[in-house]
Amino acid sequence: MLQYYVISSSAMTQFNISTDQLALLSLKSKIISDPFHLLDENRSPPTSVCHWVGVTCGSRHQRVRLLNLSNMDLMGSMPRELRNLTFLVSLDLGSNNFHVNLPQEMTHLHRLKFLDLSFNSFSGEVPSWFEFLHQLQVLNLGNNSFTGSIPSSFSNISTLETSILKFNSIEGQISKVIGSLINLTVLNLGGNKLIGFIPMLHSNASRLETLEISYNSLQGNIPEGIGYLHNMKVLSIQENQLTDCIPFPVFNISRIEVIALSNNSLSGYLPNGLCNGLPKL
Repeated sequence: MLQYYVISSSAMTQFNISTDQLALLSLKSKIISDPFHLLDENRSPPTSVCHWVGVTCGSRHQRVRLLNLSNMDLMGSMPRELRNLTFLVSLDLGSNNFHVNLPQEMTHLHRLKFLDLSFNSFSGEVPSWFEFLHQLQVLNLGNNSFTGSIPSSFSNISTLETSILKFNSIEGQISKVIGSLINLTVLNLGGNKLIGFIPMLHSNASRLETLEISYNSLQGNIPEGIGYLHNMKVLSIQENQLTDCIPFPVFNISRIEVIALSNNSLSGYLPNGLCNGLPKL
């Protein structure tokens, strides 16, 4: 019985490794330019998939856990077969030239916690199916060509800590669901085509440390509630169409390090000694 278990376990491990290998070979087949030949060693046996460039396997199951192909100047697209990397925790394809839409089959990556696709040429609407990545903590889609609005389904990603969608072509309003993400610490929506008002950020957003919504077309006033987000370190809302006065509670955030409000239509006056309680500004 023990011998059968060992053989069976070994066969299953080999099957799983082959599954991961086929998924990565599918990705490689979609890469049409690898100018520095960084992926030349990523091929079929004798080289184990766990020793391929950019691949880190888990010690227990020898399944692919981390895939980091960032800053390699690769050009291509993402295959549907990536869904078979079911043990993947971190996927970093940042600073390349991947393009076309993201495959919806990525919803099979149910262990994924870190996803960085920034500085590529991905297009299409921001996928609503991110809500099915129930362990996602970091989502960086910055500097691509995404369109559409911020999906309301983002409210279902309760684990999300960092959301970076900067410098795309995202339209519409900043969804109120952002305020329901209780673990969110970084929100960067700068450099898009957002309109409307800055939503009220209540106590559910108390962990927010960075709010970057500059270079949009936001109107109205700065919500006073921002001044009660006591963990805030960076508040950047410059280059919008904001009006009215700057709410004084903003200057009571003791941890604040950056306040960027320039190139709006703000009015009113600033009290003397307004920075006395801001030791880190």
